[in-house]
Amino acid sequence: MPKCALAGVILVLVGIASRHSAAGRWVLLAGVLAMVTAVLVGWRLVYGSMLAAGLWMVGLSGLLGWLPAKIGAHRYWPLLLVVGLLIFVWPVLALRQRQTGSRGVVRRWSRRSRRNDGVASRLQILRTVSRFAVRRRAVVLRPSLAQLSWWQRLRTPTTAVATRLARVGLFGVWSPIEDVTLRIGGPRTGKTGELAGRILDAQGAVIATSTRTDLIELTSSLRAELGPVGVFNPSGLAGLPSTITFDPLSGCRKPKTATERAADLLAGVNTPGQSGGDRDYWVGQARRVLAALLHAAALGGLSMRDVLVWVADPDAASGEVQRLLRRSSEPAYEADALQFLTTNERTRSSICATVMPALGWLTDPTAAAAARAGDFDVARLLAERGTVYMLGAEDAQTAPLVTALTGHIAREARRLSAEQPSGRLDPPLTLALDEAALICPVPLDQWTADMGGRNITIHIAAQSRAQLRQRFGDAGAAAIVNNTATLLVFGGTRDPDDLAAYATLAGERDEDVPTFDHTRGQTSTTIRRVPVLSAAQIAQLPAGRVMVVSRGMPVTIGRVQMAWRRRDVRQAARRAARVEVVDWADTTQTAEPAGLVDPVGQVAGALTAITAD
Repeated sequence: MPKCALAGVILVLVGIASRHSAAGRWVLLAGVLAMVTAVLVGWRLVYGSMLAAGLWMVGLSGLLGWLPAKIGAHRYWPLLLVVGLLIFVWPVLALRQRQTGSRGVVRRWSRRSRRNDGVASRLQILRTVSRFAVRRRAVVLRPSLAQLSWWQRLRTPTTAVATRLARVGLFGVWSPIEDVTLRIGGPRTGKTGELAGRILDAQGAVIATSTRTDLIELTSSLRAELGPVGVFNPSGLAGLPSTITFDPLSGCRKPKTATERAADLLAGVNTPGQSGGDRDYWVGQARRVLAALLHAAALGGLSMRDVLVWVADPDAASGEVQRLLRRSSEPAYEADALQFLTTNERTRSSICATVMPALGWLTDPTAAAAARAGDFDVARLLAERGTVYMLGAEDAQTAPLVTALTGHIAREARRLSAEQPSGRLDPPLTLALDEAALICPVPLDQWTADMGGRNITIHIAAQSRAQLRQRFGDAGAAAIVNNTATLLVFGGTRDPDDLAAYATLAGERDEDVPTFDHTRGQTSTTIRRVPVLSAAQIAQLPAGRVMVVSRGMPVTIGRVQMAWRRRDVRQAARRAARVEVVDWADTTQTAEPAGLVDPVGQVAGALTAITAD
């Protein structure tokens, strides 16, 4: 091949020297073809040779066509051209098939993985999860944006269609409003601080659940600027009063609503380690009975305490329950209640034992007050872009009530989305479920598969995969993880099974292993396959760092932003501090006796401290 390249260079030089003549131009073409042949054969022996042969035949056909017609070889130039093109096209198609086929795709992915050590490259982040990637689908995610001009859509903030989860170098990892996100990490690893940012980014209504008041303290002031803010606190956490109420009997005059409400109340009962077998059977029986009792109480205009009395003493309630259910449009409810009331004592006791924990919150005066008569208007919440903070204790007594309200809001929002022309809520509803497995065990294994396409965004925070399995079972936990578009893994995990699962998601990469002789000189290098992120590296992720497993690209390591470090949160805190200082100054100036304090000096000092912050 070096000789062919050298001959090509000589022919090119000769052709350039005699380029003004026709023969010189053909010599120049022959030189170029010789150089191209050397390059192609050096690249691939077989395919390169065929490509070069096709080019030579095409060039020869041009030469024959240039010859005078009286020469006999002139008439063969079309045939030579067709043959040359066929010879040239065949290896091109073969190479394309090798690149686009399964083997070519796998090889291309392997080369890319070796180049980037198994993690996502900047190009992959830009193409898959960047600001530009999510904005390409803006009109689909928010149908109302289609009515705007291109200039107005360009000026629309990205948070209208997505939320930023983390930052990788100069690029942000964004999640569209139709995707489910899951963050897993132990206590005090930053899950709540990161989740608060998703609440602040939400353009529509928000339902936020938590076992602490952190989310309220971080986000309530800014959310109040967008719409009304309410608190549902049946457990009386931190002494915060419930500003909204929800009666579980609301809407239960409809048989379908009564069945869904019974399922939500029973789902909120903490039953660790009890799944399958007899447990599933008794839960199914309890769901049928509780749905019938809720339906009867709603038809009779009674309260949840009456339902509790019926469950505590079924014999005394027999006549009243049957009388009320005769008004129902669904005769199956009367049959379910009659079967429960007339069954043997042992079976009835087992059903009552399953139902009673779902009604245990009625014995708590604070929870009972939060569930007094009243219907929650979901349509108004969505229209006004309101925010509802649901607080619950880890003891499961009030979990059924929180679960019932969350389920009511989500299902009503799903119904309202079906009435929209696009089948999507616009603006979307955001469910920020902190400690979802503890205080709000809604059927996330089903919701994560269905709600996203209706613009009901679900952000989940849990402490571990084991916690999800304990609450939703193995199949449910696997479904939640599988339906999640973006998984954020915080450091601090100590469970070997969880760490092995995360390391498997990260994949493997090639690592060079040098071999040295007795003089410490390198003699050879071998390649071995190692995890992209080992279990120890995942467990030891520093604060603020997360492993990001996003759909459509390899794993990457990003940095999350805590809500209290956001500019808008800090500005809101400064404004609140200034207001408090001014109020304190006004109170101090009117206080007696005068002369004991220096209000002007104290106010000036406080303002100086705020400014310095």
